[in-house]
Amino acid sequence: MIYSSDTLSISELVPDDALQLNKLLVSNTERFIRFLPLTLADNRTLESTRNYIERKIKAADHKEEFVYVMKDQYQIQIIGLIILKQIHWDTKQGEFAYCIGERYKGKGLMSEAIRAVSLYVSQELGLKTLHIISHKTNESSVNVALNAGYKWKKTLVKEYKSLNETPMDMELFELKT
Repeated sequence: MIYSSDTLSISELVPDDALQLNKLLVSNTERFIRFLPLTLADNRTLESTRNYIERKIKAADHKEEFVYVMKDQYQIQIIGLIILKQIHWDTKQGEFAYCIGERYKGKGLMSEAIRAVSLYVSQELGLKTLHIISHKTNESSVNVALNAGYKWKKTLVKEYKSLNETPMDMELFELKT
């Protein structure tokens, strides 16, 4: 476990998380589809989630990507996911993607989690610059970035293309650790 409080715990993704991760992603498909289509596509069935976890553990072993799960205060139900990706070891830089279940949004849990994981990857992995990229209309994600201490850096023109949409401008938030 990398973090624990009265409200949540955060740990690295493990094979035993398959059922709970699949439940989180499938039950929140509409909520996550616009900005996490690849993650959803990789987790449509319990078997595909098992395969996803196996691939992500290997990616972590190779220091290419790290996936962290947020669990409820009882450490049973997965309530959210944090992915550290786009890691550039030469510049000590990485980017976070994240999601939280509908039932848990708006409670400050993701901001708490991003603060905790930001500190963890700074101390344990040596990353010095962390990014969050969000669309300006995704107010929840923008608020997470700001509440976790990230500063708006710039607008990335036509940075992201969601399913069946034209490329969108995205906002870049940065934290120097």
